Amino acid sequence: MQQFIMKRALCHTITAIPCRGRTELRILSTPWVPAIWPGSTANAIDFPFRKNPSYLRKLTSVSAKAAPTPSSVTMEPAVDEVAFESPAHFRIYKSGKIERLNRPPVLPAGLDEATGVTSKDVVLDADTGLSARLYLPRLQDPSKKLPVLVYYHGGAFLLESADSATYHTYVNPLAAAAGVLVVSVSYRLAPEHPLPTAYEDSWAALQWAASAQDEWIAEHGDMARLFLAGDSAGANIVHDMLLRASGAGGLPRVEGAIMLHPWFGGNTPIEGEPEGAPAAMAGLWMYACPGAVGGADDPRMNPLAPGAPALEKLACARMLVCAGKMDALYVRDRAYYEAVAASAWPGDVAWHESEGEEHVFFLPKPECENAKQLMNTVVAFIAGA
Repeated sequence: MQQFIMKRALCHTITAIPCRGRTELRILSTPWVPAIWPGSTANAIDFPFRKNPSYLRKLTSVSAKAAPTPSSVTMEPAVDEVAFESPAHFRIYKSGKIERLNRPPVLPAGLDEATGVTSKDVVLDADTGLSARLYLPRLQDPSKKLPVLVYYHGGAFLLESADSATYHTYVNPLAAAAGVLVVSVSYRLAPEHPLPTAYEDSWAALQWAASAQDEWIAEHGDMARLFLAGDSAGANIVHDMLLRASGAGGLPRVEGAIMLHPWFGGNTPIEGEPEGAPAAMAGLWMYACPGAVGGADDPRMNPLAPGAPALEKLACARMLVCAGKMDALYVRDRAYYEAVAASAWPGDVAWHESEGEEHVFFLPKPECENAKQLMNTVVAFIAGA
């Protein structure tokens, strides 16, 4: 696999702003935000490294008989006080509530005329609502078994689903181009279902796919050629799945893992990382995983943190790590790739970077030349070329 030269990521700024008698950090431009959210902003972020962050505190109820004093009003945030906001996509309140804004439309399963791929929805767990959308490409030879690809969508663990237009319109051409049977997972979202729920749902979906309970997988899937893929938070999930498979004795056996612009972070900046990015990413991570030990140095967010599971335990034979040169996660992604390559892991790892592109650019711009090159790289990786 061709290797590329590394450059620094695009920088952004986080500015200190006086707010209600204290200094707050506000993100003025955040091209790094781990989903397709350019121009996200944050208002009065209460970075949750504190032992008792405000958004986890129980709000004091106020009765008509006992009006609060001015001091008690300032002690606790109002229920509707915004803590973090991406104006086009979500708004998180200090109470823990989230509003998902301008959601992409949900598209029905069925035959996609443009690609010839047929999809269907399957409920994996009626109690939790865990589901997946399966994609079966047009069969050139019905007797030939297809590789199976389990896909985990991005969205910072807060947004998106397998049936959203964002992912339905990406997975259809992926299934067609690579000739794979895709299981696209709709895991439960934070903050209503904080991590590790998404990891647990993703593991349950992987085990379900590997069991070949579904007739499509049983009839057309080659479970000896199982792949995992995901973008952003979904790529973060892929890393966790590989470690879980290792802990389960290497089962299910995964031939290859495709990490598309993985969302990794850490409390301490690394060389070349945009100023302020670690703190901002840690703040968002803790909304998804408020119980994380060590903040963004939780091994699930920082696989390179001291005490994190050894990378040699990654339970796959091959790996492809991809990044955009203008993505502020680029430096972290490159560091992850280099750490895997330098580890005692016995597999083969490849690197692909897209010149001049930001985070998960291939989702909103699937027809651009760099997106086509990335798709070709993914297809070649699955084919073993």
